[in-house]
Amino acid sequence: MEAFAATLVRAVEASDVAAVRLRMPYANDDEIRRAAARLKPVVQKREIAFLLDAHANIAAEIEADGVHLEADDIPYARARALVGPDAIVGVNCYGSRHIAMEAAEAGADYVGFGPFFASEAEIDLLSWWSELMTVPCVAEGDITPANCAPLVQAGADFLAVADAVWSHSDGPAAAIAEFNQAIADALERRQARDSRSVVSSN
Repeated sequence: MEAFAATLVRAVEASDVAAVRLRMPYANDDEIRRAAARLKPVVQKREIAFLLDAHANIAAEIEADGVHLEADDIPYARARALVGPDAIVGVNCYGSRHIAMEAAEAGADYVGFGPFFASEAEIDLLSWWSELMTVPCVAEGDITPANCAPLVQAGADFLAVADAVWSHSDGPAAAIAEFNQAIADALERRQARDSRSVVSSN
């Protein structure tokens, strides 16, 4: 855990990261608590949100910044009651517009879509959401610096990435730097496209 914490520090200090989500699907509650106790201060010290995956009760107990819910986790309302009104509660909606709408109406701080590239989730789902709603959306899946541009250009507010960061040949910090550059380039192209659309509509 100490080695991982040191790697995490280098990664988050090197680049722009909005949140770190601790996901330990095969760990017991005590293992999650111990990992969170070591990693949460590292993340929060750098003004980055620290979220737990699924375990709203532990998130509340350790005063994490929030919780990320999957379809088989506890309902949004129960998670919100546990973590409180000021914590972040995000809901993964996969490819369902209906679930996303329900989550947003219930008060979710963000909705997740995906996985992209490895499933049937359509990228135009992000465009639909960004045009319709103000609640941020997160794209998830087999996302890499090489394939993230269409997601950003379609309207993803955030990218949830894991394997592409931790398995990068030059380390997590280099991976995040590549992601940030790819995101910046995609945003620039999106803004240029939007500007052309405004001009052409006049």
